[in-house]
Formats: sequence, C-alpha cells, structure tokens
Amino acid sequence: MLRYFALATALFFSLALVAQDDAPQNWWNLDLTADKYPGVSADKAQEYLKGKTGRQVVVAVIDSGVDIMHEDLKDIIWTNEGEIAGNGIDDDNNGYVDDIHGWNFIGGANGTHVNYENLEVVRIYNRLAKKYANRNVDGLPKKERQEYAKMLEMKEEIDKEYDAAAPQYAVVAPAWEAAQKAVKTIGKDAKDISMEEIKALEGEDFTMLKQILPNLSRSGEFPEAYENLEGYTDYLKGTVEYNYNVDYDARDIVGDDPSNLNDRNYGNNDVKGPDSGHGTHVSGIIAAVRDNNIGVDGVGGANIRIMSVRTVPNGDERDKDVANAIRYAVDNGAQVVNMSFGKGYSPYKGAVDAAVKYAQKNDVLLVHAAGNDGKKLTLTNNYPNDVFQKKSGKPGKKAAKNWIEVGAASKMYDAGLPAGFSNYNKEYVDVFAPGADIYSTTPENNYASFNGTSMAAPMVAGIAALVRSYFPDLTARQVREIILESAIPADLSVNTPGEDDKQVKFDRLSATGAVANAYAAVKMAEMTKGKKKKAAQRDASLMKY
Repeated sequence: MLRYFALATALFFSLALVAQDDAPQNWWNLDLTADKYPGVSADKAQEYLKGKTGRQVVVAVIDSGVDIMHEDLKDIIWTNEGEIAGNGIDDDNNGYVDDIHGWNFIGGANGTHVNYENLEVVRIYNRLAKKYANRNVDGLPKKERQEYAKMLEMKEEIDKEYDAAAPQYAVVAPAWEAAQKAVKTIGKDAKDISMEEIKALEGEDFTMLKQILPNLSRSGEFPEAYENLEGYTDYLKGTVEYNYNVDYDARDIVGDDPSNLNDRNYGNNDVKGPDSGHGTHVSGIIAAVRDNNIGVDGVGGANIRIMSVRTVPNGDERDKDVANAIRYAVDNGAQVVNMSFGKGYSPYKGAVDAAVKYAQKNDVLLVHAAGNDGKKLTLTNNYPNDVFQKKSGKPGKKAAKNWIEVGAASKMYDAGLPAGFSNYNKEYVDVFAPGADIYSTTPENNYASFNGTSMAAPMVAGIAALVRSYFPDLTARQVREIILESAIPADLSVNTPGEDDKQVKFDRLSATGAVANAYAAVKMAEMTKGKKKKAAQRDASLMKY
C-alpha cells in the first residue's frame, strides 16, 4: 500500500519543498560536504570505484511491476538464462512458465491483472462479518466476543476512512473531468497549455477548475497542476471505489485460494502489469543506467540487474503473495530484495516470517520501507516487519538479521531533515535515506518526482547491491552491519515527523540516528575486507554531516 502514497502526497508534500526548490533533480545522489545536499554520495562512491571490477548482483523489486523496456532501465533488467522466451514451457523447472524477467503473483493465468485491491482491514472484516452473520452474539464465548468486538472496530475504521474520502472525491472527480475537457477544448497537449489559457475558458464547467488549479501547483503552471489533479483523483477513486469498498473483490482474477499458503504456482509472467509507476520509479533509484546522458543515475551502478516480482496492487498486498515473492527472489538468484510496501494488518504473518527466515538462511538481504504515516512505528501498525511472530500471534523476541528498515529524509539539512510523512522509532527503524522529492524513472520513458519511504528503501537497496558487487565475500548480515555502521550521523534538532511543532534530536528517530551513505559504506567494506573494521569504524565516525 505504500506505493499509493507517492500519488497521494504529490499534491500536498511537493508544495512544502519550496525552501530548496532550486535543488538539482539528482540531489539524492550528491554529497553534503561537496554539493551541499544530504544525498547518499552515490556519485562519489562510483567515482571512487572507477577502475575496480565488480560482479553482477541481482536486486529483486517486489512491487507494482516494472516497465522493463524503459530507456533508462532496459539494459539492466535481469534475464532468466534458464528459460526460453515464449515457448510455454517451464524450461528451468522452477515452477513458473516463461518467467524471463521475473514473475507476477497478482495476475491471472489468462494474462489478466489485479490492479485495485481492498485494504487488509476490509478483507478481515468481510471474513468475520460472514462468520458472525447468523450468530447470536450475546451468547458468544470470550474469545469470540473479543473477535466480534474487533470486527466492529474494523467496521468503524472502514467507515471513517470512506466517509472522509468520499466527499473529497465528489469534488475532485468533476474537477478532473473538467480539466480533461479543458485540454480537449484548447486542442493542445496538457504539457503545452498555460494557466492563462485555462483562465480564458468560458462556461460553468470550468468555474470550479479555475478556482482550485492555482492550489495544485507550486510552479503556478498548468501542466504540474494537471498532473497533480490526476494523481489525487486516482488516489481518491481507489480509496472510495476499491480500498474501502466492502463489496469489491478482485482475487477472482488470480483464480487461487489466497488462504492456501502452500500454493506457490499461480500468476503470470507479465512483470509490468497495468500500473507499474511505483515499481519503475523504485527500480530507477536502485540501478538506472549511469552516465548515458538521459534520465537519472541509479545508486547501484552498471553491475546491478533488476528482477521484477509483481506483488503490490493499488491497495494492500496479500501475505501469501509477499511470502511467495520473497521465495521466488531467493530461489532465482537475488542477493538483495527491495520491499517498498506495507500495511496495517497481517493475518498470515507466519507465512511471511517463514519466507524471511528462508531468505536469511540463503544469505539474501531484505530492505523495507518504514511507512508514511508520520508516526512512531510499532510492531503492530506496519507489516511486514523483522520481528518474528509467536504461535500466539503476538510479536516474539527474535528478529531477522538480514533486514534493514528505512525512514525517509528530505533534501533540507536543517530541522526539516526527516521527511514529515516518515515513520520513525529508535528501536524499529534502522536508518534514514533520501525519500522526498526523488526524481526517477516512470513508465513509457518518462520521469517524475515521488515522495515516500518507498523511495528511501531503494536508496539503501542500491547501496547494498553496490557493496555486494565489489565485495562479494561479505555476507548479507555483514553488508547490513556496514550500511548501518557507516551511515552518517546528523547532529541536529529536527521536527518530529507528523508533529512539526515538536523537536527532537535526529538520533532519536532511528537506531543509527544517521543517513545511509554509499561512499562511507564502500570505504568501510574495503577496510572490512582487509580485516581493519575497527579502523573503518573510526574513520566513518569522523564523517559527520
């Protein structure tokens, strides 16, 4: 569900970034000392590694899908050498037919796709509502009384969110229709229309549009307002018609039983899907081709290959799909897995935990986005997480050693360093990375700026892949330790995400109190390889912003 945030905040958060509106689009690759922006120093790391030889590293992007033909990505897409394209045969016997560039766990065998989905709270509510539909609730045993009470709480949550979004959608949807009519009336592409041309339009159809458009663009230009209006309309439509609609069910498209956790062979091989904007953006951050004079330069560099594992719809991903996606990535050679998604409920967390343990056993590093609620992260408000569940269903004491939880930083090195939407917690968030106003690849050879911890996680995944490429003897656990220990502390008092009027020291927001840094990680990995880890740690401790 995190991918929805990129659209939902495109309208609002981007307007709050005017303080450094002149920042270069690649600010997230830059270095604070040299360039004055708190990026991950990827350009500096790549320059340092010139002349050195790395090996290929596969990064699985578990997401909404990836446009594998994008001009800035097509040369770094993973190809399954054991499979013959288009012959309808499972040549490599991995259980997936023609999985040339990955797999789609939310597609039907006939080539159809799940695009929109319910949120998990709706799915759980529907299951419980069916269970208690014809029951005398007054005589329920204690355990079922508690379950029934939880069902009522969920219904209240669903109604609250639906009732908040529906009136906004009722206003925004007609405005979006008017915007499309305006474009058609003027007879130009939206990107070529000025705000003056919109203001000159006559007729009641355009009255409300003219009133709201100036608030939709920090630049004051129509193309930006048009794009933001489209994104926000799509967000509200998804919320009202699908996410919180208890009568909507998309799983028939897949044709499986989502509660059968032992079933792994379903879906199709279309790794792009109907809405790959989020996954394509994430992929560009990790590994967009560098120095080709187009688009953006990914953090990881030329040796990285992107495996697309389509799992995340416009709504909440299902635990079964997440577990199978992790296993698919591990079984097919991924060494790093990026997971820019999350949700508030996880009815089959045990299956996901088992997949995380499988990845840990096979030396695969998992990088996960901390979430975009601007609140303190807990073990019960954002799934998946790295703490394994006990048989009782409560969080246990054991945690994965191959997991990095990432919060989002902005390009402002002041009180606004932590992005206002980012979740945080000194115990459960490991490190921060750039996640606000991140310019990267989007489908059909386009580019756009998104906001979210969804953008911060691939920064770290790119660093991990870079380190694993040039220092292949390091284990996933060692790479994790290097990324966290080399992250650059920020000695600042900052706004608490979600509470701008409350300031804390930046080191209170994550375990490291620091921003991930590719150059520092490479330097530490190099010294670790030479058995000089303590010296590397001392060196990194001096590299404070």
